[in-house]
Amino acid sequence: MRLPASRACSATCWASSLQVPRRPPMTNRTPTMLTVDGSRVHVVDEGEGPPVLFLHGNPDTSDIWRGLIDRLQPNYRCIAPDLPGYGESGAAPDFDCSLEHLAAFVDGLVRQLGLREPINLVVHDIGGQFGLAWAVRHPEKVRRITIFNTAFSPDYRWTRLHKIWRTPFLGELVQRLTNRRAFTREMKKGASRLTSEQIDRIYDRITPAMKQMALRFFRATELSHFEGWDTQLRGLASRIPMQVLWSDDDPYIAPEFADRFGAQTVRHFQGYGHWLPLEATALVGKELEDFLARAG
Repeated sequence: MRLPASRACSATCWASSLQVPRRPPMTNRTPTMLTVDGSRVHVVDEGEGPPVLFLHGNPDTSDIWRGLIDRLQPNYRCIAPDLPGYGESGAAPDFDCSLEHLAAFVDGLVRQLGLREPINLVVHDIGGQFGLAWAVRHPEKVRRITIFNTAFSPDYRWTRLHKIWRTPFLGELVQRLTNRRAFTREMKKGASRLTSEQIDRIYDRITPAMKQMALRFFRATELSHFEGWDTQLRGLASRIPMQVLWSDDDPYIAPEFADRFGAQTVRHFQGYGHWLPLEATALVGKELEDFLARAG
């Protein structure tokens, strides 16, 4: 089912989100750092209730989910790791970026966290490659899936920026030359609604190790690796409730890919870019709350 969305959240939507009572963030229930498959992983773990696992994209950290976590943590246990090599997480020297290993990493994280009931999975960008590869292999561990803009198809085409990252020496050179001003310009191209404060917050969390991991990840990823996954994801969606929340003004991943997952609900948001969880936190927060609360 395809549902239209307005270009901007109405004043009523924003006002209602501000009127919802909030409990103060809860103390982490797990150690700040876990060791998963040889990688030291920083995990945000807040709230009480059914678990929601958030997996971020590039060049992000768990911080991209802060607004949604603050909204959901009164009723859900919200878990958001920094993926290996990103944010405060390290990556094992031999960390394997294959889909099989990304799935194994998520499964190891779930075991380390002691999660025994089915998980509500929320993914964005490369977090989708981690999370969806895992969900296909372990559908019995998944309750619901929400997908933000994620490339998971052999029909995807690398953007100019991705091609630069995938090119040895050139990728490293461009990274060294990308200062705050250049980074802001690229982020605004990807999501014009992002504020300067939001972009600065992302930029300030980028570490040299994170830059290296981004290059490593994109160079290890071949589009041929996604052959056959459309069928597997549709099979997953036939068993598990799945929704796609897709921003149509994303210059990196075209709107057509929103329909490749076989989700029961696909909602398109016009006027928003690649970082929908940051650009429209209140709007998608309501969508996520409603989806998680549904029976079945």
